[in-house]
Amino acid sequence: MSIISIVTSLYTVKKQYVMLRDMVAAHSVVRVSVCRGNEDTEQAMSTELVPGDVIIIPANGMIMPCDAILFNGTCIVNESMLTGESVPVTKTSLPSSDEEATRAYDIEEHKKHTLFCGTHVIQTRFYAGELVKALVVRTGFSTEKGQLVRSILYPKPTDFKLYRDAYLFLLCLVGVAGVGFLYTIILSIMNKVPANTIVIESLDIITITVPPALPAAMTAGIVFAQRRLKRIGIFCISPQRINMCGQLNVVCFDKTGTLTEDGLDLWGIQRVEDGSFRPPESEAAKAGLVNSTFVACMATCHSLTKIEGELSGDPLDLKMFSATGWVLEEPTEEETALHNLIMPTVVRPPKNFIHEANQNNPLTQNMELSELPACEIGIVRQFPFSSALQRMSVVVRRLGEKHMEAFLKGAPEVVASLCKQHTVPQSFTETLETYTRQGFRVIALAHRQLESKLSWHKVQNLSRDVLETNMEFLGLIIMQNKIKEETAGVLCELRHANIRTLMVTGDNMLTAISVARDCGMVLPHEKVIIADALPPKDFHPASITWHYTEAPTQSGKDNQTVEINLEEIMYDGQVSQPEQSYHFAVSGRAFAVITEHFPQLVQKLVLKATVFARMAPDQKTQLVEVLQGIDYIVGMCGDGANDCGALKRAHSGISLSELEASVASPFTSSTSNISCVPNLIREGRAALITSFCVFKFMALCSIIQYLSVTLLYSILSNLGDFQFLFIDIAIILITVFTMSLNPAWKELVLRRPPSSLISGPLLFSVLTQILTCLAFQVLAFLLVKEQSWYEIWTPQSDACNVSSSSPSPSVNETIPHDHKNIKNYENTTLFYVSCFQYLAVAIIFSKGKPFRQPSYKNWSFMLYCMVLYFFLFLIMLYPIPAIDSFLELVCVPHDWRVTLVIIVIVNAVVSFLFEILILDIILWRLVFRGNEGANRPTESSSANMTQMSIDRWGRPFLSWLFCRRNKPPRVRYRHLALELQEDTDWPPKPSTVTYASTPASLTLT
Repeated sequence: MSIISIVTSLYTVKKQYVMLRDMVAAHSVVRVSVCRGNEDTEQAMSTELVPGDVIIIPANGMIMPCDAILFNGTCIVNESMLTGESVPVTKTSLPSSDEEATRAYDIEEHKKHTLFCGTHVIQTRFYAGELVKALVVRTGFSTEKGQLVRSILYPKPTDFKLYRDAYLFLLCLVGVAGVGFLYTIILSIMNKVPANTIVIESLDIITITVPPALPAAMTAGIVFAQRRLKRIGIFCISPQRINMCGQLNVVCFDKTGTLTEDGLDLWGIQRVEDGSFRPPESEAAKAGLVNSTFVACMATCHSLTKIEGELSGDPLDLKMFSATGWVLEEPTEEETALHNLIMPTVVRPPKNFIHEANQNNPLTQNMELSELPACEIGIVRQFPFSSALQRMSVVVRRLGEKHMEAFLKGAPEVVASLCKQHTVPQSFTETLETYTRQGFRVIALAHRQLESKLSWHKVQNLSRDVLETNMEFLGLIIMQNKIKEETAGVLCELRHANIRTLMVTGDNMLTAISVARDCGMVLPHEKVIIADALPPKDFHPASITWHYTEAPTQSGKDNQTVEINLEEIMYDGQVSQPEQSYHFAVSGRAFAVITEHFPQLVQKLVLKATVFARMAPDQKTQLVEVLQGIDYIVGMCGDGANDCGALKRAHSGISLSELEASVASPFTSSTSNISCVPNLIREGRAALITSFCVFKFMALCSIIQYLSVTLLYSILSNLGDFQFLFIDIAIILITVFTMSLNPAWKELVLRRPPSSLISGPLLFSVLTQILTCLAFQVLAFLLVKEQSWYEIWTPQSDACNVSSSSPSPSVNETIPHDHKNIKNYENTTLFYVSCFQYLAVAIIFSKGKPFRQPSYKNWSFMLYCMVLYFFLFLIMLYPIPAIDSFLELVCVPHDWRVTLVIIVIVNAVVSFLFEILILDIILWRLVFRGNEGANRPTESSSANMTQMSIDRWGRPFLSWLFCRRNKPPRVRYRHLALELQEDTDWPPKPSTVTYASTPASLTLT
C-alpha cells in the first residue's frame, strides 16, 4: 500500500509538471520572422532569439515568445496570461520625438509600448506598407512570463506543523522500540535463547512499535476527502494540501471575477451645465443628447478596437461606448496602405438618432434622412490610459469642422485638477463622496477645443502634458461592479468561523475599499486607514501618509452585529471594540516602498490590513510570504494567471479558472464563485481530524501490541503468526479505512482543529489510553496466574474440564513442548483483552462533530465494529475449536471468560471516561480551550452561575497543574497583536506622516 501511495503521488506530480512544460512550450517555441539588415528577413525559431534582434509581428497576430519593445506600428494584445484580465489592450510604438523619446527604456515606464512574453497579439495595424516591428529586450526566464514560471516551478517550500510533529512522534516510537529491543536482547541472553531467535524477536519488536502501514493509513482520509471534493466540483492535484486547508486562518481573495462579476454596468451619468450638476440620468443613448459634447466624449475617449468584426477592449470602455448607442468604424488595411497619414477611427450615432435629434431643429426638421448633416467624429490621436497618470485622452475632429477637440477621461480628482476651476461645480467633492461611499466607480469627463492652427502633423507630435490642460469639466459617469450573489454569504460564514479575509486585487484603491464594505469584508462601523507611501526623492526620505476614510452611514440592513472571537488575535486579554475597529488599505506602490524602506512596519500592517489594491503578480506572492512569516496558514483564491505565483506559494491555492491558473493551483473549482472555499475548508478540517484519529489509533495499536509482546517475552512467549495477521488485517487495517469515511460536518464552526501532534490534548489522550491499556493488560496477565486452575500449559492441559480441586501436574514432569511457546494461558488472555482494546480506542478516537459527521452515520465503520465485537465475544464465550486452532488459542474455563468480559467492559468504560468526559469536556473547556470559552453560546442563568464558578476556581488550578498559566502565545501574529495592544501610538493618528530614518522611523503631524 505504501508503494501504491508513492506511485500515485509521483504520477500526479509528473502529470502536473508535464502540463506546465506543455503550456510553456506552446507559448515559447514558435517560428518568427527576424530582420537581418538591408531589409532582409529570415525565418528562425524563437529559441534562437537574443536581445537586440528585430522581429516582425504578423498581421494576424502571434503569441509572443519574448519580451520586445514595439517601435513601429500598433498592436492589440490580450495580456490575460500575466494580468488575469482577459481584456485586449492597445500597444503603441515607442515615441520617436518629444521628451519621452529621450528617456532610457524602463520596463515599468514603457509598459504600454512593450509586448510581453506569453501574451497574445490578436492583430496589428501597419500603415503605408510599413511592417510592425519590435526589438527583443528579454528572453527565457528573464522575461515577465519566465519569472512567473520560475515562481511556479521553484516556490519556497510550505511547511506544515502536522508533518514535522509526525516525524517527532515517530522518533518517540523509535525510542520506545529501542527500549524494547534492549529488553528483548537482555532477557533472551539471560534465558539462553538461541542467537537466531534473539535477532528475529528483537527486530520484531521494532516492526511492532513503528507501524510500516502508517503512511498508507494516514493517506486514506486524504484520499476519501479528495473523492468527496471531486463530487462537488473541486479538483485537487496536490492531495497533501487538503490537510492544510483544515488549518486555514486567513484567505486572500482576488476581486474581479472572484468576489465580483467580470464586467461593469452603467448606473447613470451626471452632466454639468453652467458650472453646476444636473440631476442624474440613467441613459446616455437619447436623441436629445446626440449632439452633446458629453456623449461625444463617451463615444470617442476610449481604446476600443474591432477584432473579427466584434468590439473589444476594456470592459469599462465597452460599457461606456455601448451606452451611447454609437457605431465604431475602423479603416481597412487597403485604406491605410493608400495614405501616408494615419486613417482615423470614426464613430457616429445611428441615423435614427440623428433624425430624432433634428426634428426639434427648425432648420433641419423638414429634411429627408439622407439629407441630414452627419455627426461623424474621427479619432485623430490617442493617448492610452496610464495607471500612473490615472487618465487617458484623445484628439478628435468632427466631420466638416476645421478645428480639432481634445477629450479627457480619468479619475475624478485628477480630471478636476486639469480643468478650469470655474467649470468644476462647487459640490464636486460632496457629490463624488456620495457615489464612492455607495461603492460606485466614478469616471470624470472633460473637453477642450484646440486652436484651429493646429494641423494634423502638429497634433501627432503634440506633447500629452501640453494637451491635457485648461480643460472644461463635462460631468461624471457612474459605473457599478456587481458583487456575486454568493460572495457576501461566504464571507459572513468565514467571519463566523473566525477566518480572516483579505482582498488582493489589481484594481484601484477606492473601488476595492467600496467592494470590501459592500461584501462585508469591512463592517459598516469600522474605519479604513489608507497607507500612502512615497519613495525617497530629492534628498527627502521615504514617507507614509496615513489617511483615514469615514465609515458610510449605516442603513437598516447594516445594523446587524457579528460576534467575532478575538482569541485568534489576542491571547488571554480583552480588547475594546474601538481599538479593533480599523483596517489598513495598502496599494501595490505603497507596499513596495514599505517593504523596502519600512521593514519594521510590514508585519504590523499586514496584521490588520484588509485591502491590497494595484498589486502586481509578484507582490501578491510576496504578501502571502509575509503572512506566512507571522505564522498564518494562508489560503489564496483567484481566477487569473497573474495569481499563479500566490496560488502556488499559499498553503492552499484555489483557482476558479480551468486555464493557466489551474496548473499552478493545488485546487481548481468548476464553479466560478467563492462558495468552494468553505466547502474546501470543511473537507480539510475533516481530513485533518481523520489524520489525527488515524495517527492516534495506529500509535495506540502499536503500543498495545508492544505491551502484549513485551509481557509475553517475559515468559519466553509471543503472539502467534495468525494472531498477528488477524490483528493487523482484520482489526487494524480495515478499521483504519472504515473510520476514515466520516464526511465533513455541514457547517464551519468557530473552533479549529489542532495543528500539532505534540500538543496538550493529544498527548493527554494518548498517554491516558496507553496507561489504561497497560493497566488492564498487566491486570489480566497477573490475574490469570492467580487462578486455581492455572498451570504451565502443555498439550495435555485441559483447563476447561479440570475442576479447581484437581491436582496439577508436576512442573518437573518431562512433556513435549513447543519451542515457540505460543499456546499458553497468558497468550490467550492477552490476545482477547488486546483485541477489545483495539476496538475500544478505534471507537473513542473516531470523533465526529464539530469537524466530521458523527460516527454513527458512518455505517460501514459502525457495521464492521459490530461484526468484530460479535465475532470476538462469540469466540471468547463460546469457543470454536477450528478458530481456536487457527489462532493458536487454548481453552480456558468459562468463569475466566466471564471475568475477561468484565475486564474488557471496564477497560472500555475507563477509556471512554478519560477521553470524552475528562479531556473533551473538562480539560478542553477549562485549560486547552483558553479564551475560546468566553465566546460560547449563552446558556441559562443557573448554568451560567455554575460555569462561572467552575471558570473562576477550576481553570486557574488546572492551568497551574498543566503549566499553562501566563504562557506566551506560540504563533507570531498573536504575539505581535499583544505588542500592538500595548502600543499607544498604534494605529497612527489621522493625517500623520511617518518618515524612514536610521535607525528608527519618525512620525510627524
